[in-house]
Amino acid sequence: MDTLKKVEILADAAKYDVSCSSSGSRRQNIPGGIGNAAKSGICHSFTEDGRCISLLKILYTNYCIYDCAYCINRRSNDIPRASLTVKEVVDLTINFYRRNYIEGLFLSSGVIRSADYTMEQMSNIAKDLRLLHKFNGYIHLKAIPGANNDLIREAGLYADRLSVNIEIPSETNLKILAPEKDYKSVIQPMNLIKTGIEENREERRKMRHAPLFTPAGQSTQLIIGATPDSDKQILNLSSYLYIKNQLKRVYYSGYNPTNLYDNRLPAISAPPLKRENRLYQSDWLLRFYEFTVDEIVNDNHPNLDLELDPKLSYALRNPHLFPVDVNKADYHLLLRIPGVGVKSAKMILMARRFNKLNSENLKKMGIVMKRAKYFLTCGELNSKSVQDFNPEIMRMILTTKNPPKAIPNAIQMKLDF
Repeated sequence: MDTLKKVEILADAAKYDVSCSSSGSRRQNIPGGIGNAAKSGICHSFTEDGRCISLLKILYTNYCIYDCAYCINRRSNDIPRASLTVKEVVDLTINFYRRNYIEGLFLSSGVIRSADYTMEQMSNIAKDLRLLHKFNGYIHLKAIPGANNDLIREAGLYADRLSVNIEIPSETNLKILAPEKDYKSVIQPMNLIKTGIEENREERRKMRHAPLFTPAGQSTQLIIGATPDSDKQILNLSSYLYIKNQLKRVYYSGYNPTNLYDNRLPAISAPPLKRENRLYQSDWLLRFYEFTVDEIVNDNHPNLDLELDPKLSYALRNPHLFPVDVNKADYHLLLRIPGVGVKSAKMILMARRFNKLNSENLKKMGIVMKRAKYFLTCGELNSKSVQDFNPEIMRMILTTKNPPKAIPNAIQMKLDF
C-alpha cells in the first residue's frame, strides 16, 4: 500500500478522537468563502498564547489488539487497515510543514502488538522530529494506557501535550463495553504525567535551561451517550480530573453509532450533539466561572437541560439569588448572572470604583442585556425581574424568539419557584 492510501485511511480513522479544538466539526467551504473545518486530516488547535494553529491529525495505525464495543477500529471490525512507519510519519510532518500546510502534529494510534511497542513507536516519531530534524512545532501524542512508565516519560520530553483517553465515564460501564480495559491502566499514566510536570516545574526553577516535560499539559476524552451515565457522573469525573490530575482540557465526544450490530450499545441514529454542547458549556463554567458541579447538576437534576444553557438553567432554579445589584455584588456572584461573562464581570468591578453603573454602561461592556435584564439591577432598570414571573413563563420568554402576546398578562401570575 502506498503512503497516500495509508494517509487516507488513517486520517479518516482519526476523526473519532476529538481531543483537538476543531475535531468535532465539519464545515465545507462555499464559493467565495474562505477556509473550512474537517474532522480529520488537518485540524486546528490553540496555543497557550491564543494562536490558532493547524495540525496534521492522523493515527499511527488503525490495527488494534482490543475489541472495544464503541470503537470503529476494534479488532473484530472488517475495515481497511493500514499502518505507517516512524519514517513515514516524520517525513509527512516535515514536508507538510515546509509547504506551510501545518504547524504541528496530532498523533494517536490503535494498540498494535502491545501497549509498550505502540508507545515506543510514537515516542520515536516525536524524538526524530525534535532531534534529527530540529522540529520545534507543536506535537500532541497519545499516551497509551498500560505502557511502561519510562516510555511515557520519554514521550513527555519531546511532546508538547500528552493525553490519555478515559473514553467511558464510569469503570462499571467501561468493563461492559471494553472488558480488556480498566481505570487503573488509564489513571496511572495520568498520575505519572502530572508528577512529571510538577517535577519539571521545580527543576526549571533551579535550572532555567532544564529540558521541558509536556509543557502544554495533558488532556483526556469522554464518550457521551454510549452508556447510561448521567451528566452529574460525567461532570463529577471531569471536576475530579481537573483538580486531582490538573488536566488542561476534558473533551466530550457524542457517541457516533458506528457498530450498530453490537447490542451493548444504545440504538441511536446520530451523535447527541446538543448534550455534548451543554457539557462543554458546563465544563467552561467549572473552569472559568467558579461554579461547582452541584450548582450545575444535582440529585434532583442529574442531567443538563437541553433547551437552556447550564448557567441560565442554574439561574431559573435559584431565583432567590436574583436580581443581583451590579454596583454591590462581588465577582463570584457577578459571574452567575446570565449574559455576564468573565471579561465583563472584571470590567464591572473596575468601572464601579469610579462611578455608579447604569444600563448604558453595561451595554457598552458587552453584557447581553436581552437576557441579563431579568437577573440584574443597577438602580434605574424598570424591567421585570425573574422573581416577577412563574417558571414556565420565564422559560418561554428566554427560549422563544417571538413570545406570544399572552405573556404580559401572565406576568401578574407571580408564583413561587
